[in-house]
Amino acid sequence: MAETVFLHGWGLHGGIWSSVRADLAANGQIEPTTRAPELPGYGDVPMVSPYTVERVAESVAESVAVSLGQSVLDGVQAPVNLVGWSMGGMVAMALAARYPERVAKLVLVGSSACFMNRPGWAHGLEPAVLQAFADDLAHDYQATLQRFLSLQARGGDAARTVVTQLRQAVLARAAPRPDVLAAGLNLLREVDVRHLAEEVRCPTLLLHGAHDKLCPVSAADWLHAHLPDARLIVHAQASHAPFISHPQWFVNELRNFLHEH
Repeated sequence: MAETVFLHGWGLHGGIWSSVRADLAANGQIEPTTRAPELPGYGDVPMVSPYTVERVAESVAESVAVSLGQSVLDGVQAPVNLVGWSMGGMVAMALAARYPERVAKLVLVGSSACFMNRPGWAHGLEPAVLQAFADDLAHDYQATLQRFLSLQARGGDAARTVVTQLRQAVLARAAPRPDVLAAGLNLLREVDVRHLAEEVRCPTLLLHGAHDKLCPVSAADWLHAHLPDARLIVHAQASHAPFISHPQWFVNELRNFLHEH
């Protein structure tokens, strides 16, 4: 089975996947050497410039190849299963479109092809909401990050649990620098990978919460309709982080998909 790589979302880190990785490994059906690398600017990973979804995807592809003892320039590489949440899902989709031979299966969790509403797209956040986060970030980035985490849990039936675990995850490692958070918000403001949907050729699983306030379920519906080989599974009571609010459901669906031939 291909190795599985997990990508985190804005403001978080690879440790957010610890419980999922542990549950998969404990089952004995999946390689225990799953990986959860940091996105550029997080942890010890250098920043990239420009901080676009395409450049971040390139950086992730390079770091994954190195971690597997390969070179991004090699002609032959072992493909990986790629799981991306929120902003990490957008990066994962861009990576799968650009490097189709390197992705065996793709899983997009609470993600979207376009984060901010614009002409022709009404499945995201309003520009004013994202601009308010950007403005507040310059004055009190820690409080802004906490508000963003709270928004990720809103509407689901386990909101308190999700917020608590997200906040604990942030505190577990050094907080990302304000410039990294600002660059990520700008990425979310600009990202639009709708044109890449038809280039994603690998089997894709969309796991989404019906109460997601950041990436509405209608965004997942769009991906389901436009990705060539996609399956959508929605949890009726979950919000933006279903792997935290409903972990057993999430792990079961993920495991079933990864083990399908």
